[in-house]
Amino acid sequence: MCSPQAMEKVAVTRRGVLGAGLAGIAVAASAAVPGIARAEQRTVRFREIVDLTHTAFPTFPNFFGFSMEVEPIYTLEEHGVFANRLHVFEHFGTHWDSPAHFVAGAPTNEQIPAERLIAPLAVIDISERAARDPDAVVLPADILRWERRHGTLLPGSFLAMYSGWEARLPTDKFLNADKSGTYHFPGWGLEAAQFLLEERDFVGLGVDTHGIDPGHDSTFPVHIETFSAGKHGVENIAQLGSLHPAHMTVIIGAPKHRGGSGGPARLFAVA
Repeated sequence: MCSPQAMEKVAVTRRGVLGAGLAGIAVAASAAVPGIARAEQRTVRFREIVDLTHTAFPTFPNFFGFSMEVEPIYTLEEHGVFANRLHVFEHFGTHWDSPAHFVAGAPTNEQIPAERLIAPLAVIDISERAARDPDAVVLPADILRWERRHGTLLPGSFLAMYSGWEARLPTDKFLNADKSGTYHFPGWGLEAAQFLLEERDFVGLGVDTHGIDPGHDSTFPVHIETFSAGKHGVENIAQLGSLHPAHMTVIIGAPKHRGGSGGPARLFAVA
């Protein structure tokens, strides 16, 4: 445990409705920290902060049928400190994929620069089509339609598909398996991914479903093509339908364990 003198001081302030409507984060480095001669403070303010993370629960639907276990290790009553041991698959709940998840020799968790985890956010809405067709995919036309409304994608963008699929949680309809065991949920189409790789600068793809590829495609072509190009992904994103489709920034709190293929993540959209 760090002493209070050696910790960064983080203050979060929020003005009321009658004020400027800004949320602010002020970070000050303590002068008591060795090597820092004086306190320096930087304040970043946002009008809006949206948590894009589902609360994980033991039976959160996933491809592999794994569950999450929270094992109590220490209690305040007995040990004076509260701590659990978390048993969880890397790709569980709202989670992040590093390129190594599908590509041999590709970067693992700790090799992804932080600047690739903060990006302009574009939300591509295919919810009307997905309501009629569970195998719907994002098409190049969907991206071009977004650009006609909001302008060309900013360099280094992160694109997230919104299909409305989170409304199916926590039921089996989220994975939506047929009698043969094949899943049916929306994802990114390979043509859209190839269009982005050839024509646009982006850092990664996200979905509000359990897979960047549509559920019925077990060859995972979108994962493989985009991860081979160094892109990353986020699956099971929450609340995308509440966001402005443009003019927001995504902050991906990706895990940084050595050699990781990804892991549960905390996502925020800010503006």
